[in-house]
Amino acid sequence: MNLAEHVLRAGASHPDKLALSVIGPSRAERWSYARLTAAIRGTATGLIRAGLQPGDRLLMRLGNTAAFPVAYLGAIAAGVVPIPTSAMLTRREITKIAAETEPAMIVAGHGIALPDHPARLLTEADLVAFADLPPADYMQGDPDRLAYIIYTSGSSGHPRAVMHAHRAILARQMMFEGWYGLRESDRVMHAGAFNWTFTLGTGLMDPWTMGATALIPADGTALEQLPLLAARHGATILAGAPGIFRRILRAEWQPVANLRHGLVAGERLDPGLRADWSARTGTDLHEAMGASEISTFISGSPSRPAPAGTAGYSQPGRHVAILGDEGQPLPPGTSGALAVRRDDPGLFLGYLGQPGETASRFRGDWFLTGDQAQQDEDGAITLLGRADDIMNAGGFRVAPPEIEEVLSGFPGAGDVAVAELSVGPGSSIIAAFWTGPAKARDLRGFAESNLARYKQPREYIWLDTLPRTATGKINRRALRAAHSKAPA
Repeated sequence: MNLAEHVLRAGASHPDKLALSVIGPSRAERWSYARLTAAIRGTATGLIRAGLQPGDRLLMRLGNTAAFPVAYLGAIAAGVVPIPTSAMLTRREITKIAAETEPAMIVAGHGIALPDHPARLLTEADLVAFADLPPADYMQGDPDRLAYIIYTSGSSGHPRAVMHAHRAILARQMMFEGWYGLRESDRVMHAGAFNWTFTLGTGLMDPWTMGATALIPADGTALEQLPLLAARHGATILAGAPGIFRRILRAEWQPVANLRHGLVAGERLDPGLRADWSARTGTDLHEAMGASEISTFISGSPSRPAPAGTAGYSQPGRHVAILGDEGQPLPPGTSGALAVRRDDPGLFLGYLGQPGETASRFRGDWFLTGDQAQQDEDGAITLLGRADDIMNAGGFRVAPPEIEEVLSGFPGAGDVAVAELSVGPGSSIIAAFWTGPAKARDLRGFAESNLARYKQPREYIWLDTLPRTATGKINRRALRAAHSKAPA
């Protein structure tokens, strides 16, 4: 099996069909399935000629261009392991990732921070030129072998390298009916950037696996222009983080004629936003929740919308349970730990170099997601909160210690804590708290230089002391309760 071959197989039946269109107000970059497949397989040839071997790791430092998915799938086609990363990461952040993953090569986009690491560099221009090379054969092998590595923030407070197998692509098909209602005739418009894993999966690989068309807004496109572009290009499904739909609703536009529904993930969908969208468009928003270790596994769908106040249902083919303290599945109506069965094909291989951390996420035959939840008699699952303090920043999961470690290094910061504060219905921000003599403007500037944009606190609040638990740990729940501007 090869993940890239699986993604491109449906497109081989209609090579002239539009696979991808990068759309903007004044132009559209069009890729047929024939062009897309040739570019991916040519890229695989180029990476092999550049000296990469199956199993080598390729650290991806590319911006919001079509080169990102081409490089990603080209690497997988060649048996090389891509490590997609956000272009917003700073030199400090990406250096740490490179040290942990030891890539054999780094593909470097213009103006994007590179790590302090001895790996060979491949420029984006050289990468793009690979598309014209003869096609490589897909490297075949065990479906359980490593295909790619993505980064997430875990409850330990530091990003973890999550290893996924080629078989993970098979589990994504459970979303086609369990979340998307995806058809071969669909035109799926994803409002995120190419280098966001949500876009890479939902916006690109899944439509291509079905033989549908992917529409991605060109870099720099204003969110308020998305309805016009969706109408102009015949979008039938619109996907993005809830905040994107909130921004769209503020603009003046007419409902998109072909649009069947929207898909949201990355942060909690506010019921009010869902109602407002339905009233404006006559279509529903379907939410999915998941984790980097397994992607999405609970969702509402066109055929089975999530009841109000719930996250939806486990997707067909998934085995989900609510566990008690002893690891036993609990009956409906009882709260406990949300878990997915170990044999799920989408479940990760483990955390790179962290066997102990990997083992700690399992209880017998179950993977613990870190969420508390309960399930009703109908099977709908209600989330009750996380077992850790992970924050959502525009759809990106961020652990407080990631930010606290950086801000604590600023002279005069004193004790530092960060927490996610509710500022309105369905809206939240990351806030930083500190006790030292440093000025807020200086801390803000330090954060801008040392943290990716989505990790930078939006508000800085000085306190005499930080609230702590009886064991001396920072009490972030108390910070949220005291400083949120709206009910959490």
